[in-house]
Amino acid sequence: MNVFETEERIVRVLKTVFDPEIPVNVYDLGLIYKIDVQENGDTELDMTLTAPNCPAADFIMEDVRQKVESVEGVKRVTVNLVFEPEWSRDMLSEEAKLELGLL
Repeated sequence: MNVFETEERIVRVLKTVFDPEIPVNVYDLGLIYKIDVQENGDTELDMTLTAPNCPAADFIMEDVRQKVESVEGVKRVTVNLVFEPEWSRDMLSEEAKLELGLL
């Protein structure tokens, strides 16, 4: 499997991770800033949260790590929590905007 296929599978599993307070997955919320898959399977993600003091931060990050680790071709996962750029509603996908009634 090539790196592109692995990234596609990662995106699919990220769409199964939800912030418990928002009925939209972390990918469509725009919380995933970077997915970097190396040829050896090491994978690094940069993600943010809708708010720096999110009470579900540990739960969400662990869910992301576990689900990405389950993807075929992924060996080791590092999830970096970043707050630059700051998250805003502009980062929502069209699907997320529809789901949240923002369109």
